[in-house]
Amino acid sequence: MFFDDVSLPPPSRRIFCNRTLNLRSIQAIGFDMDYTLVHYHVEQWEQRAYEHARSRLAADGLPVEGLTFDAELATLGLIVDSELGNLVKANRFGYVKRACHGTAMMDFEAQRTAYERTVVDLADRRWVFANTLFSLSEACLYMQLVDLFDQGKLAGTPLATASYGKLYERVRQVLDASHLEGQLKAEIVADPERYVVLDPELALALMDLRASGKKLCVITNSEWSYTQAMMSHVFDRFLDGRGWRSLFEVVIVGARKPAFFTERMPAFEVVDAEGHLLPRTGKLETNKVYLGGHARLLEESLGLRGEDILYIGDHIFADVNISKSINRWRTGLVLRELERELEALESFKPAQRELTRLMDEKELLEHRYSLMRLAVQRLEKGYGPRSEKIDHGKLRADMRELRAELVALDERIAPLAKQSGELGNARWGLILRTGNDKSHLARQIERHADVYTSRVANLLASTPFVYLRSPRGSLPHDSGPEGGVE
Repeated sequence: MFFDDVSLPPPSRRIFCNRTLNLRSIQAIGFDMDYTLVHYHVEQWEQRAYEHARSRLAADGLPVEGLTFDAELATLGLIVDSELGNLVKANRFGYVKRACHGTAMMDFEAQRTAYERTVVDLADRRWVFANTLFSLSEACLYMQLVDLFDQGKLAGTPLATASYGKLYERVRQVLDASHLEGQLKAEIVADPERYVVLDPELALALMDLRASGKKLCVITNSEWSYTQAMMSHVFDRFLDGRGWRSLFEVVIVGARKPAFFTERMPAFEVVDAEGHLLPRTGKLETNKVYLGGHARLLEESLGLRGEDILYIGDHIFADVNISKSINRWRTGLVLRELERELEALESFKPAQRELTRLMDEKELLEHRYSLMRLAVQRLEKGYGPRSEKIDHGKLRADMRELRAELVALDERIAPLAKQSGELGNARWGLILRTGNDKSHLARQIERHADVYTSRVANLLASTPFVYLRSPRGSLPHDSGPEGGVE
């Protein structure tokens, strides 16, 4: 029979499920554009964003000319502590597990002193979550400004007496200005080959979805001219002259997410290539482009309820959290860094097996040592069950021998544990883990995204008819390893 030898997609092409999702029951799928349908060469994009922001700081009189963008200084999912001038990585409970002040990693004692009584709470404006790839240049520039501030090199500038919080605000302002005033986007439109990553399978994945009866929409905060340029570059060469608009029922630009999901804003029809607008009257019509509007208007225009719509984006809050919590849309997160993470985990598997074996051996030896220590305590304190067979001196000697075994075992474990902690990024490790625990980013994904994957084209491997089932929840008392890096 046909397809008898078919297997499930490899991990890098898989769609991972937090809450069961039957794609057959989804009648419409909305997509963000940047880092969702259109993916960028992250380092090139963030390098230019960084340079634009640095130029604005130089115009303020700050001594930033010698600063350069370092893509390895920060990763997705870190959190800016604007009160202390730190960048931190927290676990799912909000406890800080790694931290740096400025660009220098903090040692254990300094980190414990700073955070032993502190839990990261993203509702507090002190903490700023770096939850999109656009945050990397911001984090890098902020860390470097903290260094200059601590070194007294901002004396005589407008930021000479600023707090760490004011430093962060200024970095955010100059980066926002670079995006809003269009300079960076104009460079990308002029040379998309340099900045944009093409995915030849993406167009076919969307054609499959549309042919299966699903209504596809674009909902992006980008303006029409930029959307038109990027979508044409990404799709048109793969569509045999039909153009990218043929894929989508409705295109909404300037959506102002997250307000698109929470407010009832007016919508305007984009009537020509120059972006001229006409006020909308009535429902949104198919095969047209609109500016603004709101989620309820789109639902009414498509004749659907929130649960019938899946929205896929890269921003955990503006795309995923708000659309789910307010409108009850189903949600999907695009996490391109997942591919790098899975590759790192795959390459580390032989070492991980050895690390797991050694940790199991350590756990057994520690248990034996604890039992021996307890036996000595009972002998010396004169309580509990007695045994004439126990020789106090021999027991002490056995403890010393066992302790030496544990020290030797730790020496074998240490380099493997260090390697596991540096997978993905030497400073911060894997974005979805903090050592043996889930990272704060992983917890946010778990809470807010029904499904997540590394790219939209992975829908091609799963087909429009897939039934995505969430795995059985793992608890500490479940037998067998949870998987991943311990």
